[in-house]
Amino acid sequence: MRMHRGPHASGVCSKHRQNFQKGWDMGLVEAWGGNPVGWFFANLIEAFYNFGYAVTHPGQWLSWVPFTNAAMADLEVKEALMRFIYYGASVELFFVVFAVFLVISVIGFINNNFMWGCVRVLEGFANKVGRFFAWAGLLMVLQQIVIIFMQRVFAVSEIGIGFGVNFAKDVSWWSEELKLYNAMIVCMCASYTFVQGGHVRVDLVYSAVSFRTKRIIDMVGSMLFMIPAAIVTWLYGWFFLWRHLVVPNPSASDTLDRLITKARALRWNIEFIGFSPNGFNAYFLFKILLITFTAMVMLQAVAFFYRSYLELIEGEQSEGKHLDRDVLGDETAELVAEIH
Repeated sequence: MRMHRGPHASGVCSKHRQNFQKGWDMGLVEAWGGNPVGWFFANLIEAFYNFGYAVTHPGQWLSWVPFTNAAMADLEVKEALMRFIYYGASVELFFVVFAVFLVISVIGFINNNFMWGCVRVLEGFANKVGRFFAWAGLLMVLQQIVIIFMQRVFAVSEIGIGFGVNFAKDVSWWSEELKLYNAMIVCMCASYTFVQGGHVRVDLVYSAVSFRTKRIIDMVGSMLFMIPAAIVTWLYGWFFLWRHLVVPNPSASDTLDRLITKARALRWNIEFIGFSPNGFNAYFLFKILLITFTAMVMLQAVAFFYRSYLELIEGEQSEGKHLDRDVLGDETAELVAEIH
């Protein structure tokens, strides 16, 4: 990933600074970026170098991880966190992900079995995550029953977990926390629901066209609608998350140099602010779920694109190949799922 560094703190030696700046900057974008085509290919070529450099120098952007529950006393650790924040929603990251997608796609176009393997892995991941977090619905119902029972029957104002765990909160905290279970189901089960065919589709021409045309529509839709929508959500959600985790607050308009300058005053400031005095206050978890949701949607869009392409070239006999869908065991439910 490219970095244009501003002035460093005195604690960083000049030799390290020069090596760091040289290592993360090929200069192709500056050399070729005079027009959109040159800018695109320069970033694409640099993406392979950036990926290799990031993998071989993890400390320059991940050294903050051991300090997630502690103060960051070292300036280099703070700068590493600022780099992570900056590149988490950067052009450089986009082209790294795009380059990885291109490489995997080219291999898959040559070897369809490899692409089927990618589909099975991505859809399997979505299914496993979704099936796990779907239990949040049951937990939400049980917790609501406990809240009503404890509040109406015993008239308690506070509920604790017990079993040797010293965790007790006001009833209003537990009531508002139910929203977290809803968020888990929506964010973590969206891709799973997509694999299961549970999302409602607005059918304008889809049912009236041929099998091959349907696959083309699916391919175009995954690339032109699913991925761009997920990218936009990621760009907004990324800085929305970090503004509630650290101070000084990073901004989407901040350059890397400005963020590195801010790193001198960087510290953790996880916001625990509720809508009521004793209400649920860990709303930063919702922002983490938003980022996780967008990442899973992007992965599912890739899986759907690959599946649609493979079904297009292999024909109708490959429809639903390797597709792991739940068996509902009810004719009416199966019919509703088929309509969706």
